[in-house]
Amino acid sequence: MQCPVDKSDLIVVEYHNIEIDHCLQCLGVWLDSGELDLLVDAIASQGAKMSSSDLMTPLPAKMTEARRKCPVCGHKMDKVWIGKASQVLIDSCPIGDGLWFDGGELHQVLKQMGTERKPGSENILSFLGDALEAEFEPEEQKD
Repeated sequence: MQCPVDKSDLIVVEYHNIEIDHCLQCLGVWLDSGELDLLVDAIASQGAKMSSSDLMTPLPAKMTEARRKCPVCGHKMDKVWIGKASQVLIDSCPIGDGLWFDGGELHQVLKQMGTERKPGSENILSFLGDALEAEFEPEEQKD
């Protein structure tokens, strides 16, 4: 699968049967349909303060930012807001193939659940580590 930002190949990172496709160039993350639910449920089982329903009500966003193509089906993805405490703008496949998070965005969403990364502990933020915490300023895309 190719990154919708820079077209480089995505690598697969697996955590407790959850596959996360990750771009080593732009540090973005692709989650297939349902994987964000599984990831949020895994965090909730570790004592998180929020549930998946608290985070998972995407709201359509009116943006001038260019729409990226879904790495699965090739359709142009919708821009949506996700999260509660501070909403994060992500890309969502219009036919439900999955979600694209630019570098650092998935970490911002998961961090809202109230579980912090703890050195030496076995939680999802510790496992995924610095890849999700990346601060990445994507260049504007032209289609």
